[in-house]
Amino acid sequence: MEEVTIPHVLLLLAFLINVGLGVLVFLKESPHRRVNISFSMFSWALAAWALTILMIYVFRDQGWRLFWVRMSFVASSIIPATFLYFSLVFPREKRKVSAFQLVMIFLPSFVFSLLSLTRGMVRSVQWETLVAHYGIVHPFFSIYLIVVMSGAILFLVQSFKQSVGLQRLQVKYCFLGTFIAAIPAVTLNLVLPVLGTSRLSHLGPVTTLIMVSFITYSILEHRLMDINIVLTKGTTYALLMMGLYVPSCLLIIFCQNVFYGHINILFSTIVFSVLLAVTILFNNVKGRTERAVQQLLFKDRYDYRKTLGEFSKAMVSILDLQSLSKKIIETTTNTMRVENASFFLLNEEKGEYDLLELKKANVNGFRSDLPNGDPLPRFLEKMKEVLVREELVKGAQLGEIDTVVRSMTQLEADVSIPLISKGKLIGMINLGRRSEHEIYSHEDIDLLSMLANQAAIAVENARLYEDLKRSKSYIRRADRLASLGTLTAGLAHEIRNPLVAIKTLTQLLPDRLEDEEFRNHFLQIASGEVDRISSLVNELLEFARPSEPKLEMEDINAILEGMLLLISTETKKKFVQVVKEHTPDLPLVRVDREQIKQVFLNILLNALEATPENGTITVKTRSFLKPGGEHYVQVEVTDTGCGIPSEYLEDIFTPFFTTKIKGSGLGLSISNQIIQDHKGYIDVESYVNRGSTFFINLPIIQDHPKRRKNDSEEQRHYVNPLERQ
Repeated sequence: MEEVTIPHVLLLLAFLINVGLGVLVFLKESPHRRVNISFSMFSWALAAWALTILMIYVFRDQGWRLFWVRMSFVASSIIPATFLYFSLVFPREKRKVSAFQLVMIFLPSFVFSLLSLTRGMVRSVQWETLVAHYGIVHPFFSIYLIVVMSGAILFLVQSFKQSVGLQRLQVKYCFLGTFIAAIPAVTLNLVLPVLGTSRLSHLGPVTTLIMVSFITYSILEHRLMDINIVLTKGTTYALLMMGLYVPSCLLIIFCQNVFYGHINILFSTIVFSVLLAVTILFNNVKGRTERAVQQLLFKDRYDYRKTLGEFSKAMVSILDLQSLSKKIIETTTNTMRVENASFFLLNEEKGEYDLLELKKANVNGFRSDLPNGDPLPRFLEKMKEVLVREELVKGAQLGEIDTVVRSMTQLEADVSIPLISKGKLIGMINLGRRSEHEIYSHEDIDLLSMLANQAAIAVENARLYEDLKRSKSYIRRADRLASLGTLTAGLAHEIRNPLVAIKTLTQLLPDRLEDEEFRNHFLQIASGEVDRISSLVNELLEFARPSEPKLEMEDINAILEGMLLLISTETKKKFVQVVKEHTPDLPLVRVDREQIKQVFLNILLNALEATPENGTITVKTRSFLKPGGEHYVQVEVTDTGCGIPSEYLEDIFTPFFTTKIKGSGLGLSISNQIIQDHKGYIDVESYVNRGSTFFINLPIIQDHPKRRKNDSEEQRHYVNPLERQ
């Protein structure tokens, strides 16, 4: 056997890594199991090829060398079949390979494997030069290899054209690895042998590591790096290698020759490998070492930097302005160890900066607002950077800076941090002296600047959220007024009719005062009409009166009856019959009475508008248990109107969407939002020319542990038949 050389080591590595990557992919759980199996077979075939080439270099006996040369062709015969099978099922088994097709793929491979053990493939191997003399079968084997590998590449090209997203990127990685490995492998192990004879080379099996590594990465990794980034980084590393690593290696070889008179290949290889490893690992080691030193020697500084970094990510999710300002001051003062601080925010309506949050031992005499023209905010907006009072004092002889220093002194601010949004100062954070009388370092200023950028975004988000809530309140109020407008004319007519009857009776009363039967009849009619007028007016006043949201246990049947009373005039005008099927003794539900009234009225008015004359509106109430054990109260409103086309069902809850000639398109959107705020959901069934049914579902327990977070979205437009029984 020969002594161990560099080719031996490289071939052994190629064998071990190919086997290891094949096992790694084979053991990986995947829904596309054939991809894993086919790739593992391909990787193990390459490993076998590398092992046979290694054995050729290891054994000196001519008989053994001839045996291993023939075994290398056995391994080479398996490679094209496994690669073809892999290309057919990669990346997501889009092509189904039958058992017959699988046999036809591997049958030629099996035939050439048997022929490889005969003189037909390799007649002999020259002992000294390791040159093989090929037999009559070899040209056919070369053609087979070219055809099958080319076919596999064509299948991959087809997969690339049909794939999108991650699958397309996986095929790109496969192409990149294949072509990088194919150049030396084809040249040294295919082209030259076709021309005659050639010296066997170890470079072919070694270069397969590139292809196998790329494909392994594409199979196992779910979030792949963009191929363009890979090519860019690869080119960058190659240029750096040529510019730095190669000259360093040449310098090491030159120094060996000068100082020792000869060059030791093994020593040079070890030095080159260590140099390459240090180059690759330096970045990672540098970052970890720096973090370790910070934790060991500057633990406090490291901790507050980490805290501020985490806070800058977390606070963008805080949407309440008061909570946000409190969080900003608390976190900043605790981590920076500051004794006092203040947070001012721009109030555009007043044209001044309001004090939102203050941390100070003595608040007497502290200014609660700053005019827009105050020197400090004006200078902060101009400079757009953190101001340190000690640094400004050096230039205090300038008039403008002197007024800024005085303003900061009055606010007891050693540092003022501007919050800039769209080039405008929207607020400022003022920090006082640090508890240990430390200075604000450059690192502190950088961290505070980072915090200010994140705080400005968070403040803008909180303001937008408040504006949105205010807009929703205005829209709900406008919708309520629109509903009142619809009812007012009919109610006026409804009130006028009983008043006429009462007036007529009072005119007849003097003439028939002695008639006891008339008096009793008069009192009964008058009392009933007055009660009816009183009920109508009270319901109208309660509905119109704005009130703060207030959740209380309410009777849904009672609320629904009040809304049915309000629309009774309109139903009479259209001769629409209202059928009520209320379940008695419904469980009480925790709701805001006025908001639920608005929902019921919107749904009822929509039903009334959709229902033609002499139609019917059916109103039912019931309670039911969902499969998960959640207890709901359901209100069902069915009309016999025109119905809603199926293509519009998904849009009816979208703001401003309407199929009516007149209407804002806000009623159903507002109703849906109110029910969602009550942790419920609205379902819809509708058939054109047959009518629509709305199911309003309100939970008995709003914070039920089994409730899905997006219950309203998942359940909308679907009604469980069991719930309607």
